[in-house]
Amino acid sequence: MTPALPPGPRTLRPGGSWRAFGRDPLGFLERLARTYGPVAHFRIGPRHVFVLSDPDLVREVLVVSPERFRKDRGLEMARVMLGDGLLTAHGETWRRHRRLAQPAFHPDRIAGAAAVMARRAAARVARWRDGDAIDAHREMAALALEIVAEALFGADVEAEIPAIARALDDAVESFRMSRIPFAPLLDRLPVPSTVRVHRARRTLDAILYRMIAARRAAGGGGDDLLGRLLAARDAEGGGALSDLELRDEAMTIFLAGHETTGDALAWTIDLLGRNPGARARLEAEVDAVLGGRPPAPADVDRLPYARRVLTEGMRLYPPAWTLARQAIADVPLGGFVLPARATAMLPQWVIHRDPGLYPEPDRFDPDRWLPERRAGLPRLAYFPFGAGPRICIGEGFAWTEGVLALAAIASRVRLVPLAPVPPVPLPRITLRPGGGVPVRVELRRPAQPTAAPNSRPTA
Repeated sequence: MTPALPPGPRTLRPGGSWRAFGRDPLGFLERLARTYGPVAHFRIGPRHVFVLSDPDLVREVLVVSPERFRKDRGLEMARVMLGDGLLTAHGETWRRHRRLAQPAFHPDRIAGAAAVMARRAAARVARWRDGDAIDAHREMAALALEIVAEALFGADVEAEIPAIARALDDAVESFRMSRIPFAPLLDRLPVPSTVRVHRARRTLDAILYRMIAARRAAGGGGDDLLGRLLAARDAEGGGALSDLELRDEAMTIFLAGHETTGDALAWTIDLLGRNPGARARLEAEVDAVLGGRPPAPADVDRLPYARRVLTEGMRLYPPAWTLARQAIADVPLGGFVLPARATAMLPQWVIHRDPGLYPEPDRFDPDRWLPERRAGLPRLAYFPFGAGPRICIGEGFAWTEGVLALAAIASRVRLVPLAPVPPVPLPRITLRPGGGVPVRVELRRPAQPTAAPNSRPTA
C-alpha cells in the first residue's frame, strides 16, 4: 500500500505545481506552510517535494539523519558552473575536500584574514563622497569578492571585478532554470540561458586557472586556502588536488563565499536605512568602540549590536532562502514517509518569518538576538548557514567579514535608501535584492588614513 502523502495542492497538470512555484517561490512556500502545516507536499513534474517548516524536522534531516539524504537536483544543475566543489560534491569526494579545506577556516586563520577584511572595507568606504548615489548591493558584492580573493587566494582581482560580476550574474540568474522539470534537457541545447552559463564559466575559468598557475609558478605554499589546498596531501593516500579540483573549490568559494555575504550586507544596509532607531544605535556603538578610526580585527567581539543587526538582517532576508535534500531511501518524517528520490525542502525564508517563533515577524528588531530572548528559540529556528555535517564551511569567515564591513560603513557614512519601498527579493541560488539597493551617501566624518587597498600589512 502506498503511504499517504502530506496535504498540499492537488493538480492533474503534468508539471504539477512548477508554474506556481516558479512564478513566486517565496510566496508559494509561505502559502503552503501556512495553509497545510509543518509538513506539506507538492509536485514539480514527476518529482515529489515535501516542504518541512518545523525546526525539529529540519534538525532531523540536517543533523540527526544526514546520511539518509544527498544534495538535491537543484544543486546538481549547479555542477555546470561549480563542478565538484564543496557545495555540490557527495560522498568521499566531499569528505576529502572538506578535510583538506577545513584548516583554512580555523578561527585562528579567520582572525588573520580579518586584517584583510578591515582594510578592504575601510578602503572601499573611503571612496564614497558626500551626496554620491551608489548601489549598495554592487558595492558590497565587489567588497566581498575582493576580500575572498585576497584572504583566501592571495590574489588581487580589483581590476577584473566588472568581468567577474557579469559572469557571476549570468551564473546566478541561470539557477532558476533548475526549477523547470525539463532543465537537464535545456542544458544540452543552445538556448540563450545555456549559452550565457557556458560563457560565464569560460570567463571565470580563465581567471581562476590563471590564479592557480601563478601560485604554482611561485612554488605553491602560503597559509591561505589556495596555498593549503596546493600543499595538501590526503592522509588516506589521495594525493594532491588536481588543477580541476582546485578550480572547482575556487569557483565554489568565489560564488558562494562572495555572493552570500554581498547579499546579506546589502539587505542589512537597506533595513538600517529604513529603521533610523536601529541605525542610530549601531552608529553609537561604532563611535564608542572605534572613536572615529577604521575598524580593526580586535573590534569584532566589541561590537555585539552590529552582530545582532547582521543576524536580524539574515533572519528577514536569508541569503540561502531554502535548502533541499533528496532522500536516498524511504524516510519517516513528521508522521509521513518521504519516498526515496523525493525532495525534502527546508525553507529558511518561511521558518525565519514564522509568527509562532518570531512575534511580529516582519519587523526589524535586532534585540531579538539578545541572549535571554534567543534562548527561547528551538535550535534550528534560525539556520542561515545550514546545519549538521554540511554546514557552510565559511560561516565564521562570513560573520567576521559582515561585522567589520558594517562597522566600516557606520563609522564614516550614513546610507539613505533612494527607493520608497524595499527591493523585491529575487530567489536565485541566493536571495538577491531585485533592482539593487540604491542609496545616497551622507558623510558622517572624513575618512581616516588607511593602508592602500592593495598593500599587505607589515609584521
